[in-house]
Amino acid sequence: MFSLARLTRPQALAVCALPVAALIAVAGLAPLPFAVAQPGGTANVLGEHEGKPVLTITGAPTRKTDGELRMTTIVATGPQMDVHLGDVVDGWFRTDRAVMPKEAVYPVGDNEKEVEKHNLGDMKESQDDATKAALSYLKANGVDDTDEVKVDADLGKIGGPSAGLFLALGIIDKLDGDGSGGDLTGGRSIAGTGTIKADGTVGPVGGVSMKTQGARRDGATVFLVPQAECSDAQAELPKGLRLIPVKTLSGTVDSLRALEKGEKVPSC
Repeated sequence: MFSLARLTRPQALAVCALPVAALIAVAGLAPLPFAVAQPGGTANVLGEHEGKPVLTITGAPTRKTDGELRMTTIVATGPQMDVHLGDVVDGWFRTDRAVMPKEAVYPVGDNEKEVEKHNLGDMKESQDDATKAALSYLKANGVDDTDEVKVDADLGKIGGPSAGLFLALGIIDKLDGDGSGGDLTGGRSIAGTGTIKADGTVGPVGGVSMKTQGARRDGATVFLVPQAECSDAQAELPKGLRLIPVKTLSGTVDSLRALEKGEKVPSC
C-alpha cells in the first residue's frame, strides 16, 4: 500500500496536486454550456443592407432622408460550437466580449438551422409590429393617407426582434420626418436597439454593452437604449456615445425632436 506518511511534505503536496491538475486539464478541454458574444454589424434602416434597400414603402410618397438610423447586432458562437474554459476566461477579461449561458442566447433549437428559422420568424413578427406601431403613430399625429401604406423590410439573414424600434423609426422618418419638414435624425448617425409592440411599447433585448461598442465603431454618436437596460449600456460605454433611454415609440420621437432643437433630453 502507498502511504503519504513516508513522503516529505513537498513530495506529499506534489502528489496531492496531481489529481487537481488533472481535473483542471480535463475542465480546460471539456466543452462548457456557454456562448461567447461580441459586437456585430450595424445596418442603417434608412439606406441599404447587402445592396438592397432595408425599407421599401408603397402606397404613399416617401421623402429623401439625411442621417442614419443604425440598428445594432451581436454575434455569438453557434449552438453547436464548443466553448472551452480558455474561451470563457478570455471573455471575462475582455471588454469586447461577453460570456452568457448558451440557453440565454439560443433558447430554441440545438442546431443552426433551427435557430436561424426561429430568429427569422421573430424578425418577421417584429417587422409587422413595427409597421403597425409606426402607422398608428403617424395617424394619431395627423398624417393622412396611411391606410394604403405597405412596408417591406429586408435585413437579409439578420434575425431576432431587436430591430423593431428602428424599423418603426425608419418608417416614420421616410413618411413624415420630424413632422416639421426636417429629418428625424437631425442629420446625425443614431444607433440603438429595442423590441417594439404594435401599441408602440419598447422592450429590452440584451447584449446592449456589446451593441454600444459596435455602434460607436460604425460612427454613431447617439444610442437609443430601452430604459430597463440603461445600467447595462453604461457598463462599457464607448467615449463619444450619448445614451438616450426610451420606453415608447412616441417618447422616442419626442426625444429625437428635442435633441435636434437642443432641448433637454432624457439620459441614463
